[in-house]
Amino acid sequence: MVAIRKSFEVGHRRKFLVVVDETAECDRAIVYAAKRAERTNGVVIMLYVIAPGDFQHWLGVENIMRAEAREDADNCLARAADRVRSVARTDPELVVREGNRAEEIVNLIEEDADIAILVLAAGNSTEGPGPLVTAIAGKAAASFPIPVTIVPGTLDDEAIAALA
Repeated sequence: MVAIRKSFEVGHRRKFLVVVDETAECDRAIVYAAKRAERTNGVVIMLYVIAPGDFQHWLGVENIMRAEAREDADNCLARAADRVRSVARTDPELVVREGNRAEEIVNLIEEDADIAILVLAAGNSTEGPGPLVTAIAGKAAASFPIPVTIVPGTLDDEAIAALA
């Protein structure tokens, strides 16, 4: 059963979830979510998922690898948060998780009833819109718990601002 969203109840604000990574199209999703949040008095919530890696080494090596992965995640989210602040008057929420990206997206949505929209951006490559868009828009679309907005990767900031 899908949890009821609370983003329009008193004391709640609608959240736009963006999955942050190092892809070029991620910036398009960030800009769209930031503009929508600003215009609707919402919040951008940014999720970075650390892939489960080969952390199965000796304990000392495992701890170093985890710490490095966390530092990379924090740096990537800091750059993304700066981008949000540069295009809109809003401060994002930042979340770091470790695990399978698709599972962690759904877990966060289930845990935070204010998340109302997942914002993704399609890549411009000839190989398709990107793995996350393909996964969410493909098999999972029928059972996904919230609406998904897919921003074309070809839109510039001005075009996104006009649409958001």
